[in-house]
Amino acid sequence: MKCLSLKQPYAELLISGRKTIELRKWNTNFRGQFLVHASKNVNKEKCEFLGIDCNILDIGAILGTAILQDVKEYKNRTEFERDRNRHFADFKNFANYHYGFIIRNAKRFRKPFPYLGQLKFFEVSRPIRKVK
Repeated sequence: MKCLSLKQPYAELLISGRKTIELRKWNTNFRGQFLVHASKNVNKEKCEFLGIDCNILDIGAILGTAILQDVKEYKNRTEFERDRNRHFADFKNFANYHYGFIIRNAKRFRKPFPYLGQLKFFEVSRPIRKVK
């Protein structure tokens, strides 16, 4: 199954259903269910801004699954800013991220399992655990 690695707290925001657009520099033709991986990188400033305790976030683990429904291309800053409450990125990031992966149906596993992340979508062959 395909897997996508995100920095924390973005992985937590996505798996909890609060984040419904994942920003990327690159586009993809992939659509469907994928695993959500939390990398070992934590954006402490964003955690503080959002009131999230970065010390309790799972890192270096697969947290659950979600569905990539579609990809939105951001052609201007107005479109990017309009979706801010869905992707949680700062306005200044528009220059770096022009693609928004539209996410739905995020589900958390009962227990995350350790796994090394990779760039872009990558394949995971381990059996998938049941969600909550």
